[in-house]
Amino acid sequence: MTKQTRSAKAVICREVGQPVVVETVSVEPPRHGEVTIKLAACGVCHSDLSATNGTLPLPPPVVLGHEGAGEIVAVGEGVSHFALGDHVLSSFVSMCGKCRWCQTGRPQLCDQAAKAGYTLPDGTTRFKDAAGHALNIFSGCGVMAEYATLHVDNVVRIDAAMPLDKAALIGCGVMTGVGAAVNTAKVEPGSATVVFGCGGVGLNAIQGCAIAGARIIVAVDTADAKLDMARQFGATHTLNAKSEENVVKALKKLTEGGADYAFECVGLGDIAAQAYGCLRKGGTAVVVGVAAPKDTTTIRTATLTFEEKTLKGSYFGSARPQQDFPRLIGLYRSGRLKLDELITRTYGIDEAPQAFADLAAGRNARGVILF
Repeated sequence: MTKQTRSAKAVICREVGQPVVVETVSVEPPRHGEVTIKLAACGVCHSDLSATNGTLPLPPPVVLGHEGAGEIVAVGEGVSHFALGDHVLSSFVSMCGKCRWCQTGRPQLCDQAAKAGYTLPDGTTRFKDAAGHALNIFSGCGVMAEYATLHVDNVVRIDAAMPLDKAALIGCGVMTGVGAAVNTAKVEPGSATVVFGCGGVGLNAIQGCAIAGARIIVAVDTADAKLDMARQFGATHTLNAKSEENVVKALKKLTEGGADYAFECVGLGDIAAQAYGCLRKGGTAVVVGVAAPKDTTTIRTATLTFEEKTLKGSYFGSARPQQDFPRLIGLYRSGRLKLDELITRTYGIDEAPQAFADLAAGRNARGVILF
């Protein structure tokens, strides 16, 4: 059991609205209930970008990264179900197993997660910068670094045969998108679906609809290149929102009267209203994207009653990570889940600023930093 402070490069948001920086930091060894992970890969997620631009109000300086995969290299006291050499994924939501939400099968809403927005559950972190100052961490993880010390409630063991660069994507983007369709909406075979936004999460929502057996999957975006990619992931129809004066009317035509399920994967209130508006009677709109704190959505309230429509949210794909992560790996191995095709480009950690610039410009389905 190796316990030592390690030196590591990490990607840090020092100031909101400014480019990320790469610094050499110290990573303290695990305490009770914690493990240290040597990262192999970390996805560059839009949520990380949201932390840099203020959409997610995390206090800087903060070590970014929550979509990580690696190997356990140190185990703290009291840890019995992880061992040195285990291959693991990070889960950006803590799963204490004791609160009301964990006990009722909704660990994505775990009460402990609210206490670990930018620290470990005990309110501290194991990262310090060169000056010895503590660094905050993204959602209890901070895995956009060569090493990271996490609480075991944010860690999921996976099969060592699974390639870590592909597995990393499951920790957020894949789980969020596929889970929104399969877990939250529970898309039924033969249904008509619409997905707004064809970034990393939207493409996975499309995959989720396809896996669930949807008959019609309409992908909506404003970039033709993303719509072309959406077809690779299962979209049966595409719609460029810029080319339509009335998006909702066009979608109702494509879905033969309205969608059974619609997914907002952008994070804009107006698009959430479009997702709700394109539903047929009894349909369900799921808001997956993270909107700015002051953003709002307006719908016709009477339609909730007379048409029995549903507007609901999906956080982390309503994930049960300990069960869902291995299940998604199984789907990948059986050829039903595309992961290789999601990775548009890989980066070294020193290229992190470029990775974030590419993400902001919409160049990648998913960028992945390799360590």
